[in-house]
Amino acid sequence: MRGFSIPDFVFHQLTILAPGLLGASLGMATHHFSLAKRVHVWARRAESREDCLSKDWCDAAYADPAESVEGSDLVIICTPVDMISDMMGQIAPALKPGALVTDVGSTKSRICRMSAGLLQNGTDFIGSHPMAGSEKSGMEHASSEIFRDRACLVTPLEGSSEGQIEKLVRFWRGLGMEVTSLSPERHDEIVAHISHLPHLLASVLCLQLNRNPHAWQAFSGNGLRDTTRIAAGNPEIWRSIFEQNKEELIRALDGFEEEVAKIRSHMLNGEWPQVRHLLSSAKAYREELD
Repeated sequence: MRGFSIPDFVFHQLTILAPGLLGASLGMATHHFSLAKRVHVWARRAESREDCLSKDWCDAAYADPAESVEGSDLVIICTPVDMISDMMGQIAPALKPGALVTDVGSTKSRICRMSAGLLQNGTDFIGSHPMAGSEKSGMEHASSEIFRDRACLVTPLEGSSEGQIEKLVRFWRGLGMEVTSLSPERHDEIVAHISHLPHLLASVLCLQLNRNPHAWQAFSGNGLRDTTRIAAGNPEIWRSIFEQNKEELIRALDGFEEEVAKIRSHMLNGEWPQVRHLLSSAKAYREELD
């Protein structure tokens, strides 16, 4: 899928706040698909700003987040989730009237409602969650292709402008994404099950295995590596995600514990046909993912 290149859709200026894996990938993809005439970035570290300026997708880099958003009609916040609302407070006074602000965080309810309350001058905040992350981090792993054919969840509030929603949806589709619009609360319920719970379980599995002799690691195969790959994600980023989506994640964990208790009971009672049925159901679900 190629991106949109419709003249009246292209943004005059886009600002990316925090060009890590997703932020730098956004800059690359926006440039590749010609979705913005200029791309500005804010980065905390001077070396990151210098690195961005060496790339063909970056037109300007700033040390001050408020300065970086001046004149931009689209701003994308790519900081960890616990920093997004604070960043909104810093940039809100500098946004031009009618500017659209979004983010790439994997929690939404708290972020959307707090951020929207900070806006003024006819600006809009509409949350986004491109499901295009990785256990890796940093600009060195960025790619313009990571968004292609992946899901993106857009989370407008009740009073969000239909025109701004459409602009944002078209932007993500322009990067090759499959876009769905839903409420921030519904988003948090869904990702608690399909993203946050899997990360938690992979981490817990590693903790349990770590209680055994480390020499056992030499005997592990691809199954263990595949199952635990996402546990290699940044612990501080995932701590803040778990904190912001605590209630939904605990509900998802309750459902998981029920399934564990069910299969444990069947095994204790020697009910192997029931065990096979559960394994078959799990196999069918996994095959649907492909």
